[in-house]
Amino acid sequence: MLKQSVLVLNQNYVPISICSARKAVILLLLDKAQMIERYEGAIHSARQTMPYPSVIRLNRYIRRPYQTVSLNRKNIVKRDRNRCQYCGKNHQPMTIDHIIPKSLGGRDTWENLVCACSRCNHKKGDRTPEQAGMKLLRKPTRPTHLFYLQYLANGRPHPTWQDYLFLN
Repeated sequence: MLKQSVLVLNQNYVPISICSARKAVILLLLDKAQMIERYEGAIHSARQTMPYPSVIRLNRYIRRPYQTVSLNRKNIVKRDRNRCQYCGKNHQPMTIDHIIPKSLGGRDTWENLVCACSRCNHKKGDRTPEQAGMKLLRKPTRPTHLFYLQYLANGRPHPTWQDYLFLN
């Protein structure tokens, strides 16, 4: 149970990372963080009992540079949840499709790249979705580091995390 994931908030309640319950307990015992939310159950030692932390908040503000998610194939597939953005299926293998093809001036950006099954990618070819008579299921956007934290939590963060990840 000490390998359970714990959401770490900065002093201003902005999520900054995910750590193990073991690391969270150490931060709590060293008085470097405070427990905000807890899991069911408790951790027992010879002298004390402590509830399992789910969300902790650091006592000191940690200055972090603006975090971006790098543009690569793996992150595009994560953002699109391994689903074809034209047909919605998630059969393998998935390819990366330029919405506006490079031959028509399309660029390698978050807003122009989507996950597509090879069948839809072949059907679309070197055309725009409108020219091919296809429609995107949702408009692609640049993910934030909060999306990345959600992915680290296996796409299904614990219900106690919802208020802090701004996913509602």
